[in-house]
Amino acid sequence: MTDDLDHSLSPVLRQGLETLQGLLGPEWEVSVQPEQALPLPGPDMGYDAVLRILSHNDSRFTELLVNVREHLTPKEVAGYLSATSLLVRRISPNSQLVVFAPWISAKTQEELRQREIGYLDLTGNISLRVSRPAIVIHTEGAVRAPAAARPTSTKPLLTGPRAGRLVRLLADVRPPYRATELAKHAGLSLPYVSRLLDALEDQLLIRRDKRLVTSVDWQNLLRNRANHLDLMRQTTPQGMLAPNGVQAVLDRLVEREGFIAGNDVLVTGSYAARPVAPVAVGGQLMLYVMPHSEHVRAVRKALGLIPVPEAADVQLLQATDLSIFQRPRSYDRYRQVGLSQLVLDCLSGPGRMPAEGEMVLQTMDRDERLWRLPDLSHVPEVNLRTDLSELF
Repeated sequence: MTDDLDHSLSPVLRQGLETLQGLLGPEWEVSVQPEQALPLPGPDMGYDAVLRILSHNDSRFTELLVNVREHLTPKEVAGYLSATSLLVRRISPNSQLVVFAPWISAKTQEELRQREIGYLDLTGNISLRVSRPAIVIHTEGAVRAPAAARPTSTKPLLTGPRAGRLVRLLADVRPPYRATELAKHAGLSLPYVSRLLDALEDQLLIRRDKRLVTSVDWQNLLRNRANHLDLMRQTTPQGMLAPNGVQAVLDRLVEREGFIAGNDVLVTGSYAARPVAPVAVGGQLMLYVMPHSEHVRAVRKALGLIPVPEAADVQLLQATDLSIFQRPRSYDRYRQVGLSQLVLDCLSGPGRMPAEGEMVLQTMDRDERLWRLPDLSHVPEVNLRTDLSELF
């Protein structure tokens, strides 16, 4: 690269070239060609620069078409970039499209690899395969977007209780359905649901035919939601000791039939995962309770638990939203959280819980009919807008 040309490059392209040159080493030369080597029809050529990689050993070189993006979604890869890549190969079979960006999400990386489009982000996520001269590069960088690379968007993220309600509903009920139906059954406003569905469609976590949701990638939807959670930080856990052992606590849950209405104390975590994924062993007994000090004390007394600062074998987790208690399941006469909630709790939990969550996901994927509701008629319309603190 000449100094004049280098100053004209965008920061993302310039840093990407420096990264690539550093990986290849001094026996290779990475440069940007000033000419447009492959004119594509229309005002948008589909690329921003022609990148030449030259081997000093045998003088062989390849030219890559670089598409520079500040942000990139899986939907854009499946649509615009996929079409551009196919067009490039039709015009020049030996040419390849490569994306440079500040950061590229794991889902977007997967979509790029499936379409044999190379990529490089400034955190170190790189995938590049060239046959002549032979170049194979695959490195992993940041899993989450650095603050500087996060898009400014009015679309909501998968954070907070409201997003949790919609995520669970999408996972628990088979489509098709519309935003208006989802809003009624989740107790959310229609504008919020519409914006969140737009964001999920950008990530290819749902697919729509016009405004009708036709499919849901519920496994990755739950994984993405869990990435925004920290079970032990968000539920204000209180460590307890069970003097007579954990099994005695479970027996008391059965005797008291879950206390009020059969579901205001729910088992989650490793003990709930064990019946679904038998590989789960040991771990603390985790119980969801209502987030009120008097209720926590009542549960603690009824179950014979003693508060301890450390070495607890029972954790009382304070629910952050009433939706956590929705669609529970029964096992051995006591109540557990629904499978979708269990996955969220395990994937965002400590220790080996994330591995247990993945095992539960595998079990769920084997037969959706065993747990996923056929349509929204099986879910009552609810109003969960009341803050939990207002219930006491």
